[in-house]
Amino acid sequence: MTARRTNAPGLFERLLPTLVIVAFIIGWELFVRWRGIAPIFLPPPSQIAKYFMRMVMDGSLGLNLGATLLRIFVGFAVAAVAGVALGVLMGMSRIVARVADPWIAALYPLPKIALIPLLVIWLGTGEAYKILISAITAFFPIVISSYAGIRQADRGLMKAAEDLGANRRQIQMKVVIPSAIPSIFAGLHLGMGVTIILVVAAEMIGGAGHLGMGNLLITAGQVMETEKVFASLVVLAVVGAVVIKSQQWIDRKVAPWMTSRDEH
Repeated sequence: MTARRTNAPGLFERLLPTLVIVAFIIGWELFVRWRGIAPIFLPPPSQIAKYFMRMVMDGSLGLNLGATLLRIFVGFAVAAVAGVALGVLMGMSRIVARVADPWIAALYPLPKIALIPLLVIWLGTGEAYKILISAITAFFPIVISSYAGIRQADRGLMKAAEDLGANRRQIQMKVVIPSAIPSIFAGLHLGMGVTIILVVAAEMIGGAGHLGMGNLLITAGQVMETEKVFASLVVLAVVGAVVIKSQQWIDRKVAPWMTSRDEH
């Protein structure tokens, strides 16, 4: 009990991230006003907040953010199902691994943003193109991490389960896959991060009239609305942080033994 109290974060430690953010915002505001920097180059946070509220009130933020999130989550869901399934199959079957490995080795290092012109030619700039680039981007980190997690399963535990009379399927379901969950989750985290980046980049070249945070950013930049650019970037940063924290919460609920292991 004593050790648990000692390791528990105090009030100041819990508040420290918030205090640092508040101090940064105040320092930014004071610096811009002290130096007299024009808003077109670096607007103060107060001005960014005004533009943010304006975007909320006119509905442009909700529409564009909703479109971006839909593309991110639909593409990520497809990549998560396909990537985990293929990674697990590769880890459990030498034949599947031999067939899939050369393709993954060749395609994974390929910059996914380089696929955008080709996908635009094939699919146009509609929803299919944006969702596909989302899925392709997330797929490779997920399948590679899932495969690595299966291959790195503890051989000692597998041997112990075999000695206790477990068959091959039971060993795979009760030992191998649970031990691979940390690697699978790591791949899902990485896949989500790069998906957000590529979806916004894809939206930037989607053309006028298309919804999405990427289009909102590029349109605001073209007319020199720096405040709107910063407001959009802040929204994307907050959304990214919320998504990551939500993934971590899901990790703790699905695999609580990961958290207890990290605490030790």
